[in-house]
Amino acid sequence: MTDTTAAHIQLGMTDDEFASVCDILGRKPRPAELAMYSVMWSEHCSYKSSRKYLRRFSSDQPWVVVGPGENAGVVDLGDGWLAALRIESHNHPSFVEPYQGAATGVGGILRDVFTMGARPVAVW
Repeated sequence: MTDTTAAHIQLGMTDDEFASVCDILGRKPRPAELAMYSVMWSEHCSYKSSRKYLRRFSSDQPWVVVGPGENAGVVDLGDGWLAALRIESHNHPSFVEPYQGAATGVGGILRDVFTMGARPVAVW
């Protein structure tokens, strides 16, 4: 992929996103730069298409102990009980290789729950 003008489409970037990269750099990006921007601005890393829906959920509530960000979210269930909740967005490995891709997703969920000091009671 030497023609980065066409490469941005292959990397899942829109024309507007490609134009933004050109504006930021002040020139057309090199292939490696374009690849890095495509990853940083991907749904998996930036939630570019789901962010508007995720904003509908209020995280500024007294029962939200740990809101959106890295690792699992934590909510107060009352009576001294907290729940760590996590969903995974690894869709690519699961599409290409269903079993190992699913294992990657489940592993990420468990890692994030353990990181919050919690123990999993269910995974599905």
